[in-house]
Parts: sequence; C-alpha cells; structure tokens
Amino acid sequence: MKTLYLLRHAKSSWKFEELSDHDRPLKKRGRKDVPLIAQELIERKVNVDLIISSSAVRALSTATLMAKELGFDPEKIGVQEELYHITPTALLQFVQLLPDEYSHVMLVGHNPTFTEVANMYSPDKSIANLPTSGLAAIQFDVTYWGQVSAENGNLHFLDYPKKYR
Repeated sequence: MKTLYLLRHAKSSWKFEELSDHDRPLKKRGRKDVPLIAQELIERKVNVDLIISSSAVRALSTATLMAKELGFDPEKIGVQEELYHITPTALLQFVQLLPDEYSHVMLVGHNPTFTEVANMYSPDKSIANLPTSGLAAIQFDVTYWGQVSAENGNLHFLDYPKKYR
C-alpha cells in the first residue's frame, strides 16, 4: 500500500505587488492553518516518509511548517521546480518515479492540478476546489509507485482548515 498526500500551499499574500507569483509569501492566516491540518494528521497517526515541495515560496513555507509540526526534519524536504506548474498527467508520472522505499509521501503544490488529481480518485468527482492548506490523502493498493495509475487509487480522506475553525 502506498499513500500520497497532496497538500495545497497555505493562504498566500498579494500584499507585495512587486513580487512575482513564484515569490509570494504566506499570509498570517496561512501560517495558522497549517498546524490545524498537521494536528489532524497526527490524530490519524499519519507518518510521512518524504515531503517534496514546489519551489514556490508559499509552497516551500507550507512544507516547512508542516514538517516542523509532524516532527519531520525540514532539511530533508525535497524541492522540485516542476511541481510549480505541473499538469495532472505529469504529476502522475512524477509519482510513478518516487523511490519505492517511501510509502507515505506528501507533495506540496498548487491548484488547479491538485484539485484535478484529487477528483480522479474521488468516488463522486465532486471536489470543486481543494482550498489553501487543503489536503487530499490518496491510497493506492500497489507495491511500487510505478504501478500507480489514474484507475487504481482511492481518496482516503480530505481535510481543510475550515472544517476545524
């Protein structure tokens, strides 16, 4: 069994108009929301083996906050530029190349791709939008990441901060 956690970056700030989209920081609310989701993961007894983040500042900041809350060494967070503007098809290909020694992998990135991928595995395909700090847990009944496909996973749970505020 392999589990993929898709964590959308936390709420970001548009306050600094001179910054590029890639360089936008988190808002205060974003920094408060990540611990809410982390606490839910802790209560579910989730142990993440690997965290890989988009290179965008807001995603990497989210990944760092999440890692600290989960007791995962932030220095071990992988950063992949390709997660910044990845398509759903490319994301599945990325997942298929994950190292098999990891069974619980968290990717931190962006919409619309994360919503589209979560919907691939949702029984009713009704996720309109994975909100900021939203997390989709997708389980695959496979031994190797290379066996992952659009047809063989299921949405195990969906968490987002508004559920806990």
